[in-house]
Amino acid sequence: MFPVSMMIATTAMLSGIGGAALFTPIFLIIFPLLGPEYPLDSVAAAISVAFLTETFGFSSGFVGYYRRGLISFSSAVPFIVVGVPVAIIGAFLLLLVEPGILKGAYAGLMLVLAIIMVRHHAPTEISAGVSESSAGAADARPMRKVTGRDGKVYEFRKPRQGIASLATGFGAFLTGLLGVGIGEVVMPQLVKRNRVPIPVAAATSVFVVIVIVASASFTQIGRLIADGGASTVPWNLVMYTIPAVIIGGQIGPRL
Repeated sequence: MFPVSMMIATTAMLSGIGGAALFTPIFLIIFPLLGPEYPLDSVAAAISVAFLTETFGFSSGFVGYYRRGLISFSSAVPFIVVGVPVAIIGAFLLLLVEPGILKGAYAGLMLVLAIIMVRHHAPTEISAGVSESSAGAADARPMRKVTGRDGKVYEFRKPRQGIASLATGFGAFLTGLLGVGIGEVVMPQLVKRNRVPIPVAAATSVFVVIVIVASASFTQIGRLIADGGASTVPWNLVMYTIPAVIIGGQIGPRL
């Protein structure tokens, strides 16, 4: 799991989506195929461990993007305000839902996200910034500017939420319940709806994800330990996944 976790974290940092989207299927599908000693105790345990691992990976990625000066903190605040309380509610419901329903919901969510990802425009098709002419004279939103450590300046209009806050709340709820969703709804909103430059959008999305995932992760792990004790957390697994995602969290921003 050490090299696998490193690759997953690198991919998550590049795309701004949650690493749990890849960790959870590995724990639920691949591990049972490897032998009777591999499967985790429950679906809830698998999702919680994926969450815990993702928290460390995105914390590392946040440091990497922060050092490069690419995070727009003011643009992240509206997503965090909506997402954190909803994600905590989803995390509380995790241990109350039947394992079969969790697996079915996760499978359905992955199919929907696959369709959404396929339909998204490639990054090269999206403008690297928003000029006054392309934005339109009627758009009164103030301009924001982010200057990277390399001196490159990114300009874009203040991202708007509006009706999209429903998508943010839904993604946060799914993140709290299933470990994936918030990154997949934040990144498209920043890039497609608000035309935020790709590097800034990915960095800002990583910041949003780490705050929301950390809130849900500690809620889930806390409940897991409270119900079954500290032995319910597979420490022999996370001792390899956590160091690996910390390394991957530094590789992604460099790429």
